[in-house]
This record gives sequence, structure tokens and C-alpha cells, in this order.
Amino acid sequence: MSGWIWSRESQKEIEKEREAYRQRTAAFQRDLEAKYHAMISENRRAVAQLSLELEKEQNRTTSYREALIVQGRKLVEEKKILEQERAQVMKEKRQLQPLRSAYLSCLEKEEDWQRRAQMLLKEFEVALSERQNIYCSLVLPRRKRLEIEKNLLVRASTDPVAADLEMAAGLTDIFKHDTYCGDVWNTNKRQNGRLMWLYLKYWELIVELKKFKKLEKAILEE
Repeated sequence: MSGWIWSRESQKEIEKEREAYRQRTAAFQRDLEAKYHAMISENRRAVAQLSLELEKEQNRTTSYREALIVQGRKLVEEKKILEQERAQVMKEKRQLQPLRSAYLSCLEKEEDWQRRAQMLLKEFEVALSERQNIYCSLVLPRRKRLEIEKNLLVRASTDPVAADLEMAAGLTDIFKHDTYCGDVWNTNKRQNGRLMWLYLKYWELIVELKKFKKLEKAILEE
């Protein structure tokens, strides 16, 4: 009789332990599932936030490009107007030899300035192309890009021609917002960057515009 009671009590203990184990296992599983769902929700929120920030950055970069394009077109039109005005002035004062001499002297001076400006822009184009190539590279060191950026900003602040073109602000804009790269197999540096090429064209137009404005001023002051 005692053996039967022991077996029955033992069976109850075993069932009790089994039930407790099942409850602990179920609680652990519920806790694990809750943490999993919380992690998924957090990841989804992070992805949504990153997507929103990316869209904002893309919109802002697009607006910069569009504004620069519009400004470039205005400069082209202004250049055409100045060319027409210069032609008219030259026609009206062609007979005046002193004016012609003054004009030729000023033209030589401004063409020398223009040549120096064009050489400067070519050097900046090479440096910016190399900087963008490093930016787009997966292996080239970031410190080299930062060194190029620093040197360009110093040059833009100390070189008289660069200062006259106000290049420092444009360089800062390029370094912050030009993130465009060609495809992963691209070896042509000219296919990297977009904003930098717009600025280089913009600076070329500024050089032309300043040359004509200085010539016009010299002629009208005679």
C-alpha cells in the first residue's frame, strides 16, 4: 500500500514539475517574441527615418543644382548683353585713337588676368577630380581627400584670382553636397561629381564676365 502511495505522490510531483517547466518555457518564448517584435519595430522606424533624411538631402541638393543652373543661364545672358554693349561702344568711338590705345592696353592686361584665371581653374579642376575620385573610392584613404580639400580652401583664400572669383564658398558647397559617383566599375574621373562641374562652368563664366566688365569700365572712363 505504501508503494502505491509513493508512486502516486511521485507522479503528482512529476506532473507538477512538468507543468512548471511548460509555464517557464511559454513565458520565455513570449518574452523572446516580444523582444523580437520590438526589435523589428525599432528597425522599421530607423529605416523610415533614414529614408526621410535621405529624401530631404536629395531635395536640397537638387535645389542647389537648379539654382546654380539658373544663375549660370543668367550669366550667359548678361555676357551676351555686355558683348553687344561693348560692340556698340567700339563702333561709336572707333575713330578715337587715344581710346583705342587705352583699350588695347587694358585688353592686354585683362587677357593676362584671364590666362592666369584659366590656369587656376584648370588646376582646381584636376584637384577636384582627384578629390571626388577619392570620395567615390572604396579603398583610397579619406585623409588624402581631406588634405586636398584643405589645400584647395587655403588656395582659394590666399590666391588673388581665386579670391576675386569668390571660390571658397563654392568649394565648401561642393565638399558638403557633391556626393555623386559613377558606377562601381567607373575609371573615368570626369564621370564622378555633378555639382563640382557646374561650379567650374560657373567660374569660367565669371572670368569672362569680369573681363568684359573691366574692359567696359576702362573704355567708358576715357
